Amino acid sequence: MPHRTGHSPKDGPNHDAPRHGAESTYSGMDAAAGAGGVSDRRAVERVLFAIRETGVSQVELQFADVTGAVKTVAVPARRIQSVLGDGEWFDGSAIEGLAREVESDMYLRPDPTTFAILEGAGVPCARLICEIVQPNGELYTGDSRGALRSLLDQAESAGLGYLVAPEIEFFLFPADAVGPLADDPSSYFERSRGRSRQVELEILASLETLGVRIESSHHEVASGQFELDLPLLPALVSADMVTTLKPAIKELARERGMQATFMAKPLADAAGSGMHTHQVLVDRSGRSVFDDSSDSYGLSSVARAFLAGQLDHAPGLCALVAPTVNSYKRLVPGYEAPVAGSWGRHSRGALIRVPAPVRQQAALGEVFGTRLEFRLPDPSCNPYLAYLAMLAVGLDGIDRGCELGPPLEEVEHGFGGSGHSVTKPLPASLGEALEALEDDDVVTAAIGSELLELFRSAKTLEWESYRRQVTPWERDMYFQRS
Repeated sequence: MPHRTGHSPKDGPNHDAPRHGAESTYSGMDAAAGAGGVSDRRAVERVLFAIRETGVSQVELQFADVTGAVKTVAVPARRIQSVLGDGEWFDGSAIEGLAREVESDMYLRPDPTTFAILEGAGVPCARLICEIVQPNGELYTGDSRGALRSLLDQAESAGLGYLVAPEIEFFLFPADAVGPLADDPSSYFERSRGRSRQVELEILASLETLGVRIESSHHEVASGQFELDLPLLPALVSADMVTTLKPAIKELARERGMQATFMAKPLADAAGSGMHTHQVLVDRSGRSVFDDSSDSYGLSSVARAFLAGQLDHAPGLCALVAPTVNSYKRLVPGYEAPVAGSWGRHSRGALIRVPAPVRQQAALGEVFGTRLEFRLPDPSCNPYLAYLAMLAVGLDGIDRGCELGPPLEEVEHGFGGSGHSVTKPLPASLGEALEALEDDDVVTAAIGSELLELFRSAKTLEWESYRRQVTPWERDMYFQRS
């Protein structure tokens, strides 16, 4: 359901920061992560005040299951003060996605900084994003949001903040069909026309009024395909925004007589939808530790090791950042999607691209410079799990002092300009990706055994269901021949 965010300029991170800028200190990051203390108490007070002022009667307690789907428990607003203090019981098996089996007692612990007024509900309603805790009050290790926050806390204790800026692609289709829009061009950055243009503008305007800050947007390669670029934000705040944005766009599209999808490859002969994610590590002062103007690519030694770590673990990352059967229909040659573990600046087939650094400082405290564009994720992923794994393997690269190989700057996949072959092809299916995940000790350790088991169960069920299907293509190809 569309929402109007409760964040104010004084609450948490600067949502209005330029796309590649960020706050100059950790100020506000603790509040955004739901940490306790004075900032948390003030956030609770703001929630209670907003409920009184707006006459909210119901509050939706939202959480993401292991696949990233949003789940909800609704409580009357009169109970929200006790819920903010004590949490709310629910059946924890809802976290398991399609693999739900055994009922379990869990509690939702709302993050007061995520309070938002919902619009279009008919009655005054609000939402809070929650983490999941056990009855004894300890964080549940099967909760992806809590797992991401825990790793971010570890990185912060080491003096590092992880900022990300995702580029989210999606399709708009007619309400009654999956196919090109009649009045929409199929051209990169071309201005769309007619009804699709109107719906696009209405979605953008609605997202802005709802508090979802879009830095820029443009038409993508395929008919009806669009890209929304979010600003550079602390990873937990960004994951909350991505999780909120997808169902909001779907509902806004339905209200306007269309359907929106974030699946990776809805059309066989058109480009797929990715979620390229720009990454920056900052120190306690908010300055990038990735940038080095003396390097030809602008990469510091920390950035090189972080990048090398992500390349080294790319096969193990696949199941988390490209988590569906359909994801691997996107990761094929010819559609500007990565198919192997390479990096560069100009090759759109690179797994990680290093855009030309922008070091001009437009305002005091903004971060500019080198960023790493990770091109493997697609918007069907659970962003909490994706960011968690991406950060974990990057930090592993730093810890091990991984050496970065030569860049791939040729358009051709498989060989760089210097003739070096790419040594790590990506998994070609969800089944292969799940095997690669099992073999990656760093990724599995970062996720933790309980969260890993929930994810593995849900995705193995999905993979096995797909393997049993007999598709129209198979019948067309083999029915008469065999």
